[in-house]
Amino acid sequence: MEGHEGGEEEGLGDQFERLPDEVLLDVFGRIGDVKALGRCALVSRRFHALVPLVDSVFVRVDCVISDDPPPSSAGSAQAAAAAEGGPPAARGRGALAHLARLVLGGIVRPIQALGQILSPAAATVSRRSAAPPAAPAPAAADVSHHSPSEVLRSFKELRRLHIELPTGELGIEDGVLLKWKADFGSTLGSCVILGASSVTSKPPPPPAAPPPTAADSSAASPDSSREPDELGNIPESLYTNGGLKLRVVWTISSLIAASARHYLLQPIIADHSTLESLDLTDADGQGVLTMDKRQLQELRVRPVSASGNSHRTLMPALSMRLWYAPHIELPGGQLLKGATLVAIRPSEDVLREGGGIEVAGLTGASWILDAFEEPYRTAAQDMMGCY
Repeated sequence: MEGHEGGEEEGLGDQFERLPDEVLLDVFGRIGDVKALGRCALVSRRFHALVPLVDSVFVRVDCVISDDPPPSSAGSAQAAAAAEGGPPAARGRGALAHLARLVLGGIVRPIQALGQILSPAAATVSRRSAAPPAAPAPAAADVSHHSPSEVLRSFKELRRLHIELPTGELGIEDGVLLKWKADFGSTLGSCVILGASSVTSKPPPPPAAPPPTAADSSAASPDSSREPDELGNIPESLYTNGGLKLRVVWTISSLIAASARHYLLQPIIADHSTLESLDLTDADGQGVLTMDKRQLQELRVRPVSASGNSHRTLMPALSMRLWYAPHIELPGGQLLKGATLVAIRPSEDVLREGGGIEVAGLTGASWILDAFEEPYRTAAQDMMGCY
C-alpha cells in the first residue's frame, strides 16, 4: 500500500510538471498581486523562472511613513493666534496662511512620502526594525519593505501595471466628496474633477399638500415655486460662504497630486519598455492617474519637465470648464449638495480642435463622463445637461 500511495503521489507530481509554461503564466497573470507572485516564485526553480515573465501585475502599497517631523506646537499656537485674534492685518495673514495650508499642507508631506515609495532610492519604507532588510527575491515577496520600482525591476515582460496607494494625497473633511481622474503623456492630457460639499441620503418626500384655493392661486407669484438657486445660470450658492474659493482649492490640489504621481512614475516607465498601460490609484478611490500605450511611448521620447525644483510635472497652459449644481440626486438615492464638475485640457489641444472644452457636446465630451464609474458618471452627465 505504501509503495502504491508513493507511486500515486509521484504520478500526480509528474502530471503537474507536464503543464506547459503558457498555462502556468496564464494562472500567474490571473493572480496578478505582486506579493502572491513573490511567494509563488519561492515554490520551485521553475516558478522562480516563470514569475518574472508575467505581463500583468498589481502592486498594493501597504503603508506610507513620512520622515517629516510634525509642526512645532509653538508654530501652531502662533498660527492659531494669527487666525483667531490680533489686529485685522494679522487675521488676514492667518486666513491666507490657512488657505495655503489647505492647498499645500495636506499635499506636500504625502507627496514626499509618495516619493519614498515610488523612488528607486527608497530601499525601505518601515524603519522600525533594527535588523537590515533581507535581499529581495526576484519577484519581491514583501512589498512593505521595498519600493515599487525595486519590486518591479525583475519583471521583464510587463505590459499592464496597476499600483494602489494606501490613501489619497488630499486630506478632506468627513462628508466631503472629491474625486479626480487624469491622463498623462509627457504632460497632462486631461483631468476631470468631481466634488461635493456633502453627500447625504435623500430626505423622504413631504406629505401631499391640499389643493390651493382661488385666493392662494391669485396671491402666488409666477416664480414662487422656483428655488432661488435656479433663477440664474450660475446659482448664487456657488459664491456664498467661500464656495468658489473652496472649489479653486479642490482644483489646484487635484492637479498638484496628479502631476506629482506622474513625475514619480518615471523610473518605473523607464525600466519597462514593454509597458502598455499603467494605472495609479488609491484605496480611498480619490484619484486615478492613467497612461495608455501611446502616452507611455510619448513620455519615453519626451522626458518629463519638472515644475521648478518640485517633484512635479510641469503643467501646460490649461483650459477649464466648470459645471455647478446646488443639488444632484444619484441613482442610488443619495444627494450631492454643492456638486461641482471641472473639466481641464491643455489650451493648445482645445484650440487645435476648434471647439470648447467638451469639443462637441456630450458625444465629444465622453472623456469627461468616462472619468467616473456609476453613480458618479450619471451625476456628471446630469450636471453637463444643466446648462
